[in-house]
Amino acid sequence: MKRLRILSVLSIFILSVCCTRNKEINWKIAENPILTQWAADVDPLKPWLKYPRPDMVRNNWQSLNGLWDYAITQKGIKPDKWDGNILVPYPVESALSGVRKRVSENQNLWYKRTFKIPNVWSKKHILLNFEACDWETVIWVDGKEIGKHRGGYDPFTFDITGSLSDKKLHELLVCVWDPTDKGPQPRGKQVSSPGSIWYTPTTGIWQTVWIEPVNESYISSFRTVTDADNGTITFKTDVKNGEKSNISFTIKKDGRTIATASGNENQEVTVKIENPILWSPDNPFLYDIKIELKDGNKTVDKVTSYTGIRKITIGKADDGFTRILLNNKFVYQNGPLDQGFWPDGIYTPPTEEAMVYDLRMTKKMGFNMLRKHVKVENRIFYYWCDKLGILVWQDMPSGDKSIDGDQPDIEKSNEATQQYESELKRMIETKYNHPSIIMWVPFNEGWGQFATGRITELIAEYDPTRLVNSSSGWTDRGTGNVNDIHHYPDPVVQPAEEKRAIVLGEFGGLGLPIQGHTWEQKNWGYRNMEDTLQLLSRYESYYDQVYRFVKNNGLSATIYTQTTDVETETNGLMTYDRKINKMGVSNVFRANKNIIPPMLSSPNKMFIDTYIAELIFSRPGGKIYFTSDGSEPDEKSREYTEPIKLSATTTIKAFTKWDDAKSRVITYIIEKKDSLPSLNVTKPK
Repeated sequence: MKRLRILSVLSIFILSVCCTRNKEINWKIAENPILTQWAADVDPLKPWLKYPRPDMVRNNWQSLNGLWDYAITQKGIKPDKWDGNILVPYPVESALSGVRKRVSENQNLWYKRTFKIPNVWSKKHILLNFEACDWETVIWVDGKEIGKHRGGYDPFTFDITGSLSDKKLHELLVCVWDPTDKGPQPRGKQVSSPGSIWYTPTTGIWQTVWIEPVNESYISSFRTVTDADNGTITFKTDVKNGEKSNISFTIKKDGRTIATASGNENQEVTVKIENPILWSPDNPFLYDIKIELKDGNKTVDKVTSYTGIRKITIGKADDGFTRILLNNKFVYQNGPLDQGFWPDGIYTPPTEEAMVYDLRMTKKMGFNMLRKHVKVENRIFYYWCDKLGILVWQDMPSGDKSIDGDQPDIEKSNEATQQYESELKRMIETKYNHPSIIMWVPFNEGWGQFATGRITELIAEYDPTRLVNSSSGWTDRGTGNVNDIHHYPDPVVQPAEEKRAIVLGEFGGLGLPIQGHTWEQKNWGYRNMEDTLQLLSRYESYYDQVYRFVKNNGLSATIYTQTTDVETETNGLMTYDRKINKMGVSNVFRANKNIIPPMLSSPNKMFIDTYIAELIFSRPGGKIYFTSDGSEPDEKSREYTEPIKLSATTTIKAFTKWDDAKSRVITYIIEKKDSLPSLNVTKPK
């Protein structure tokens, strides 16, 4: 955090000097169904201030976020006037952009702004960086076209030095075309007509735009590979115009240098760490890194970074099941399906604090992982996952007939295939150095799925340090490191395998709309609950079953749908505006840690003559205390040792106590009836 705090001060200073526009501010949040609490914190002069690339930091940079001119025109037509101001980096469809308009596949979205180059950068090369712009982006600087980029989720860079005029005030012009679901490109859950599990699209700039100065020779990228068994860190660095350069690496632990190494720019360099501290969700320790590019004794470029030493593999656990192993040990992975949508920013969180809130809540609710669902986030997101200790399954955004889930392994056009593979590689390249990411997921439920085996091999060769989940749900082809199924709403488990781990990639989806916190009045969940208590009881019963699957069936991981409500979908742990945690943080935490109240072995709670109430729980070592007169139980209450025989309507209240934890009290009303309701069973003809 100290690393980013220093950069924040620098960025604020540079922003105050260089990025304030000499015009009246004409921006306000557009009318919207609901907003998060962080919408009020958005400053149109200083949105998203932090350095956007935490795994490769340079101290000198300038943010171009803020108010730009915008226009929407027919495709291929330059604007002759501007429609108003738009706040970058919020997509044009969002309330925080100040616009909240939709752009069709037959239109272009245009941006324009001016910027200054600080005098101290006068002899430098100037790099223009876009963290993400959806989807086809064409850029002009001072009237000269500098390049085109296709891709909605990956960062891209242009050296604009040769295009800069002699003027002190430079003009940046950007044209975006985004066909959303009318084109072949990866788009995730963005559609032209939102509804059900499909949401409002994002068009244009939706992550930070920035410039930075470099010398003619500079570090353009690098890969960090750690070896947890041998305690080494290996670097492979890409350098522009650095044929005669040397590179040095310095590793620090808690501010103290513990290892150094150096080599030529085209060599792999390995650093040995004595007694390495391994990164894990329980101990997300990060080593600081300094990389210097040198010409003789002169430093021509310097970046800082960090890494966590960890190992992710598939192997036999102590119980004989094939499981996902972290640092050679089985760690049950449990996380929410994280869609990454916001009511006020759509794809863009209102602020960094808002984004981190979701991650902190994920940890507070007892999860150790998340599945980033058919969306790629900004690089600050993954820094916080690294820092907080959250394992990440990273989906590739789906596209090209993605809704045709019943047609897996469809034949793609050459254009769609090339674009998919290009964006897939860019996702891996630009997120490679984040230890939190442990698995790539190229396909979800057959959406746009094609050449599954070949794509799995492509990923495994491109990044042999992580696992591959070939297809999450439905359309398993026997490839990859895991067999992943989806099942709603209750959890199920598939047979254990010898070579692959078994995981439950989606389940749950228990819906509960909260009045005043929904996107629309009409909403849905995979299984709607009547109230909070019913939701919590069902959630606990599901996780009681999950833990039985983990112990008895070899289940390695589960993904619960989902972190928050999204638009009309109200099956989130939190409301869409993040203002309410529906079941309470502590209750969800206890359920996720298997601190679950005793369950009735039978779902039936009615009887005619007698009823045998059997209370069960899956976590070993606990004791059940209960009452049968409706009073609140405590540890002086009767201890459950055998099934309870009932002959009258009875209210049982019970909890489970372990040495280190205690469940909440649960209430069961067992009713005696003169007759039982009909089951309405249809007899076969």
